[in-house]
Amino acid sequence: MPLEVPSKTFTRAEVAKHNTEDSTWFIIDAVVYDVTEFLDAHPGGEAVLRQVAGTDVTVDFYNLHRHEVLTKYADLAVGTVAGEAQSVITPQLGDLSPVPYAEPLWLTPQFKSPYFNDSHRRLQRAMRIFTDEHVAPEALEAERTGALVSQQLIDKMSKAGVLHMRMGPGKHLHGVDLLDGAVDGKEFDYFHDMICSQEGVRVACRGFQDGNMAGMVIGLTCILNFCRDPAMKKRISDEVFSGQKKICLAITEAFAGSDVASLRTTAVKTPDGKHYVVNGTKKWITNGVFSDYFVTGVKTDKGLSVLLIERGEGVETKAIKTSYSPAAGTTYITFDNVKVPVENLLGEENKGIYVILSNFNHERWTMACATIRYMRLVVEESLKWAHQRLVFRKRLIDQPVIRQKLAKMIALCESHQSWLETVTFQMCNMPYAEQAKHLGGPIALLKMSCTRAAHEIADEAVQIWGGRGLTQTGMGRVIENFNRTYKFDAILGGAEEVLGDLGVRQAMKFMPKAVL
Repeated sequence: MPLEVPSKTFTRAEVAKHNTEDSTWFIIDAVVYDVTEFLDAHPGGEAVLRQVAGTDVTVDFYNLHRHEVLTKYADLAVGTVAGEAQSVITPQLGDLSPVPYAEPLWLTPQFKSPYFNDSHRRLQRAMRIFTDEHVAPEALEAERTGALVSQQLIDKMSKAGVLHMRMGPGKHLHGVDLLDGAVDGKEFDYFHDMICSQEGVRVACRGFQDGNMAGMVIGLTCILNFCRDPAMKKRISDEVFSGQKKICLAITEAFAGSDVASLRTTAVKTPDGKHYVVNGTKKWITNGVFSDYFVTGVKTDKGLSVLLIERGEGVETKAIKTSYSPAAGTTYITFDNVKVPVENLLGEENKGIYVILSNFNHERWTMACATIRYMRLVVEESLKWAHQRLVFRKRLIDQPVIRQKLAKMIALCESHQSWLETVTFQMCNMPYAEQAKHLGGPIALLKMSCTRAAHEIADEAVQIWGGRGLTQTGMGRVIENFNRTYKFDAILGGAEEVLGDLGVRQAMKFMPKAVL
């Protein structure tokens, strides 16, 4: 769809006359712009605009600016060139991208899939509209400033059922209005869950992506699956789903990351047996700075346990600076003689490792969903750039070496999406307990392979984009953000090497007495 502009038309000869400081016009994609009053405000300086006054600057503009700039400054348009029409597509709210490989194959009209039905397509469109309209504007600003997710956005997500859907399938969705009826909570499956994860990534703000209640996604799961007190389970989940309270998962320490068994935070029972006294620290905890509840891995007398700790006396949090935006709310937590009621034990005492490991599957799977979708966005951006960027009097896409890089990026993206859909199908048809037994290895290998692919795609993309791929604003913003932050997914939720080893060790458990 073209840009909406005034209906008045001008000949190119008429536009050419407006080439003075008192009247500066030019043409971009058949649209005539009067930038006379904009000269002083132009970020690149007024001299640049004076140099092209009265001419068609379409090629130069798209070598320097994203198309969205024209939407932002649409009020500068005064008409169109007589007898000419716009050729550049202006995406509308909720639109699918027509760029090849910009969408998963199941969303491409020419292709079919056995996994997705009409409810998935309805949800995808509803999620895209919601994300573009409500999430993207705040995300772009917060990624830059480091601001934490606003209560206003959290309230919108709660009301629309988005918070509920991000926890995956379950009874917590029954009776909840999900994006004005886009999908029934009782038919919500892991493919719906995948759609929610992947649509949220398209804003290309990796720090805000985690800051936007990622702690809930990996923390509330333990409450829903392992809280032994039905009243407490309902109270906590209601508070979190309503947006009134925030929750995070606090496992990692400076002493133990992927090596969960080496946690040093301790929980010692009081003589009367009514409380645990918790002492220790946690590090790199997503959303911890604004959380009210901490699902915490602790060392008890005979093993690991998991406690729900409420913010209060003895609990201190402070922000940690990392290479992605402070909007993520990455946190260092100190527990100093914190009294926790024994009723807050999740799962069984000294058997918390089962709580932690079963929780990892969904966390790692959602990270794979997000990584693959961000990879696809980088492919889309790079295909667009290669077709519009002129170097040595040729488009980038006309260079065989660039086409080879794009081929590699596309192949990595498509193969991992296919693998993801295969694993997701198993999740839809396997009980939760069986998932913990049979899918831990495959999901671990999927995540490991995804982040290896992300490494390759980031490398190739930056080479295609050059300096713009290293610049946080402007044309290469998406590429720079991806290149700077893809490593978070290679570390969080389990490092690549640890996950690869897990995948092979799980296979060894089922290895028969087979010989060559």
